[in-house]
Amino acid sequence: MVVIIDKEKCTGCETCVDECPASAITMKDDKAVVDNDLCVDCGSCVDVCPSEAISME
Repeated sequence: MVVIIDKEKCTGCETCVDECPASAITMKDDKAVVDNDLCVDCGSCVDVCPSEAISME
């Protein structure tokens, strides 16, 4: 699985950054960015994103 963050929908709230157990999500230019090498495919970020900007494929 790969985490996809829709930059158009991302509001920069950092909820996903706080939720990620693997510290795979950081902020760049006020938008969330995922490091798929660190991601453990748990889906926590998808569940907590208030703007529904994160999906898994």
